[in-house]
Amino acid sequence: MGYDLLLEIIETIGPIALFLVLCLGLIGLPIPNEAVVLTAGALSEAKVIDSTIAFAMVTLGICSAMTFNYSLGRFTSSRLGKWFSKKQQFGKFIQKSDDLIDKYGLYAIPISVFFPFVRHATPYVMGMNKMRFSKFSLIAFPAATLWTSIYYTVGHFVGDRIPEFIVLISQYEALFFTLGAIILSILLLRGFRRYKLKQSNGNESK
Repeated sequence: MGYDLLLEIIETIGPIALFLVLCLGLIGLPIPNEAVVLTAGALSEAKVIDSTIAFAMVTLGICSAMTFNYSLGRFTSSRLGKWFSKKQQFGKFIQKSDDLIDKYGLYAIPISVFFPFVRHATPYVMGMNKMRFSKFSLIAFPAATLWTSIYYTVGHFVGDRIPEFIVLISQYEALFFTLGAIILSILLLRGFRRYKLKQSNGNESK
């Protein structure tokens, strides 16, 4: 249902939908972040959406969601935190975030990015802990960009099989992240080689 809704929103308002669906974090639409970013990659590959715009929308969306979740924890009253903790749906993820922060400190942020829902709860908990935003963003935004790059790249190869792929991701996210990282590395290496080859040919022609 979430995937179909996402396609309808994109068809109605265009690429900005990718940003809007992602940016509200904890209180956004019940559409997995993975589905949104994979869809951006798939639509970009199909030439439905400009690739630069698609990547910019999902990257800004994820970074905005992390900022929004951080702000909820940082600037709202403690009552909201108690309400989230009491809700079984959110409470367990907040607890996981607390455990990650206790174990890894600041590096809980890049680790949490690769786990559904925990990626939303961790910025919220960091905000509640009154971490400076400059310190938070220095770690959070590069991690979010890396995560987005991997799933966006994988989306180019998934096509219209995204719903089935999302089910597999929920069970084997660590494996798919590793495969995505390998694919991204290969593409970057190919791009670098082509750039060096063009540069070499250009020097020879002078």
